[in-house]
Amino acid sequence: MLKLAMFDTKGYDRAAFEARLAGRDVEIKFFEPNLSCDTVALCAGYDCVIPFVNDRLDADVIECIARMGVKLIALRCAGYNNVDLDAARAAGITVMRVPAYSPYAIAEHAMAMLLTIVRRTHKAYIRTRDYNFSLNGMVGFDLHGKTVGVVGTGRIGRVFIDICRGFGMHVIAYDAYPAADAGIEYVSKEELLSRSDIISLHCPLTKDTYHMVDEAALSTMKKGVVIVNTSRGALIDAEALLNAIKRRHVGAACLDVYEEEGDFFFEDFSGHILDDDVLSRLISMPNVLVTGHQAFLTEEALDNIASTTLDNVRDFFAGVKNGNEII
Repeated sequence: MLKLAMFDTKGYDRAAFEARLAGRDVEIKFFEPNLSCDTVALCAGYDCVIPFVNDRLDADVIECIARMGVKLIALRCAGYNNVDLDAARAAGITVMRVPAYSPYAIAEHAMAMLLTIVRRTHKAYIRTRDYNFSLNGMVGFDLHGKTVGVVGTGRIGRVFIDICRGFGMHVIAYDAYPAADAGIEYVSKEELLSRSDIISLHCPLTKDTYHMVDEAALSTMKKGVVIVNTSRGALIDAEALLNAIKRRHVGAACLDVYEEEGDFFFEDFSGHILDDDVLSRLISMPNVLVTGHQAFLTEEALDNIASTTLDNVRDFFAGVKNGNEII
């Protein structure tokens, strides 16, 4: 029986994986802590580790798990910027991922955040619970007719484009690898930044996309632009974004991810002082909406994550290639 160690496990993760274990010759140990240098000793005796987005698989961690006999890193997410791939390759460890668990979940969450910030529904909810039905300060704007710039036109980006078209928005897009015959109006990154009323990020985090939204990029955007990020936090220089909001240049920001989220997201810090001044100040802004890396969290996505991850484990140890290998 294969022994698997899952890290950064929450109740919803465990429920989804346990529902998919029937008939599989595997045993999973669910660990609540993140995988890091401090917790890597927990991997002893396991054939495979199952990390999530904020687990830190740097060269030191990978060297340790290789010595322990771990053969497979089965990511239960699409992104892999938290894995040192060179170290894994050198250690002879295969890395697999879940490339598409539910593009609808993330694209729909991006639109939900956009609608919320534009129409102030989160503020209306709080007001009306106190029987305050005043509409002062609640003026929004129509999405219909606005130009939305979509950065990244993979599965999630294209679903988001379809949703935006349903609202009557004009869509332009930038992608380093444009999708052929997709019916998408591709423009340069510079043109997208300057023309868009709304910019939504749906690209992976790489050395080329790190801080792609920085002070220089923000300065070329329209005054009042709305920025949506449901991809990876480090696509945006958070301090530069905060400064642009304070200057009233950025009209609003919807952030499901944050570049330093690994220390905070997925945990309960209510009643505590948040030891991150930039995140604290972003959350305090009336035109910023933050959710805690929630976009993926639907029943369908959780089931697909569990099913695909366990299929990846099965195929790897059976010597079957299924296309989900990163290395």
